[in-house]
Amino acid sequence: MPHTAIDISKYLISKTNPEEGGELLSNMKLQKLLYYCQGFYYAKFGEKLFEDNIYAWQYGPVVKDVYHNFKYFGSNGIPLDVVDEVVTLNENEKKMVDEVFTYFNQFSAIKLMNMTHSEEPWISTQMTNEITLDKLKNHFEQFLTA
Repeated sequence: MPHTAIDISKYLISKTNPEEGGELLSNMKLQKLLYYCQGFYYAKFGEKLFEDNIYAWQYGPVVKDVYHNFKYFGSNGIPLDVVDEVVTLNENEKKMVDEVFTYFNQFSAIKLMNMTHSEEPWISTQMTNEITLDKLKNHFEQFLTA
């Protein structure tokens, strides 16, 4: 059963480790990680990781509920204390989210924005419209290996 994007967001935020040199996630960076999580998960398993839709906004893909939930932090990192509870993910969900986080977290929010701006799902979606699951699947399945 798909989670909410807020659930996945809190999981991702909980993976940051500022005490060991990790950076807190900004809202923009979090949005891009959610896009990659949903895209790869849907392409691989044919199911949504989270229920919320992703929209094409000026600075890249955005989940509206997550944006509004964390917009008060501006471009600053979202503090760990917003994580009141971490969702339990099944094996496939955890593996995919962890892999996306491990790979894409190395990039800055601006780099991730630029990456999403060069990808078909964002390019082919009119501003403020939903990026469809079909577009995500068609784009991300080309990067999956057996």
